[in-house]
Amino acid sequence: MSHTAEPDSPLERTFGWWDMFVAPQDDPRTDGGFVGERDTLLGYLRNFRLTLRMKCAGLDAEALARRSVPPSNLSLLGLVRHLAGVEQTWFRIRMAGEDVPRLYRTDDDPDNDINGAVGDPDVVVEAFAAWDAEIAFAERYVETVVDLGAAGKAGDPLRDVLVHMIEEYARHCGHADFLRERIDGRVGQ
Repeated sequence: MSHTAEPDSPLERTFGWWDMFVAPQDDPRTDGGFVGERDTLLGYLRNFRLTLRMKCAGLDAEALARRSVPPSNLSLLGLVRHLAGVEQTWFRIRMAGEDVPRLYRTDDDPDNDINGAVGDPDVVVEAFAAWDAEIAFAERYVETVVDLGAAGKAGDPLRDVLVHMIEEYARHCGHADFLRERIDGRVGQ
């Protein structure tokens, strides 16, 4: 049964593993079982990062850039670009104190992370490369900090930043659920 989303036509909603991203035994995320505060925070953040990656898997540039429903201009590609900027802001700029230009923001368009998410394969490659680079930076940075209460250069305790990042990803993974379902009917996870 194919579930292709047509504008303004509801999809038939049924549950089955056929429309999930991976079978439970193939899911790269962990199902809890974290030990201690650091592992719990990092484990949940890792899982949400993986969830967004799964929501984007298997789509071409046009599908990744497909907007939700008016008046929103949100897309999966826009979320990837947005979260690359969020990772950069919190870990590279606020915590590590690096003075770098903000990703996808200009004086003329501070929302270019979402607005500039267009169905061009080069834009997709660049967005995922930027997101991957910022995640890698964040992971390296966190490894160097022993105390979760330690403040970064802008004064934010690492613990608070990690909780904020979990919240940010959780909210946007909810958006990604609806965006992906509208594209091809895939749900959950």
